[in-house]
Amino acid sequence: MTWVFIMKQKSDAFKHFKDWKTLVENQTGKKVKRLRTDNGLEFCSSEFDEFGKAEGIARHHTVRHTPQQNGVAERMNQTLLERTRCMLSNAGLTRMFWAEAVNTACYLINRGPHTGINLKTPIELWSNKSADYTESLWLHCLLSCE
Repeated sequence: MTWVFIMKQKSDAFKHFKDWKTLVENQTGKKVKRLRTDNGLEFCSSEFDEFGKAEGIARHHTVRHTPQQNGVAERMNQTLLERTRCMLSNAGLTRMFWAEAVNTACYLINRGPHTGINLKTPIELWSNKSADYTESLWLHCLLSCE
């Protein structure tokens, strides 16, 4: 499952992580045990470290300038960027609609079949329900209208 958080500043990452952790733990009944991040300053704050220790979360930082150590996340970032740019370009929209487009790309990724999970969708695995595509019809209308 992929989540996107739109931030005005990188320093907002800690707040969004705490919110995400609460959401995941409440919905799954499971605890977050590990967190792998790059060495970005937004992930290396004392606030992040102290929270991780208090919550029993093992922190793993990748070596600087080695994105291949976090390949799954890096590839998803690339996929999100590609799809976002494509949607904006095809719809003739400016970067002002970036947040809406990247959230839509994430929505569609979570509802599209993936070969790594036997052609199931991430949302099916997350919710144990079939993906519902009716909510995506408004986007098609929005992006198709000129």
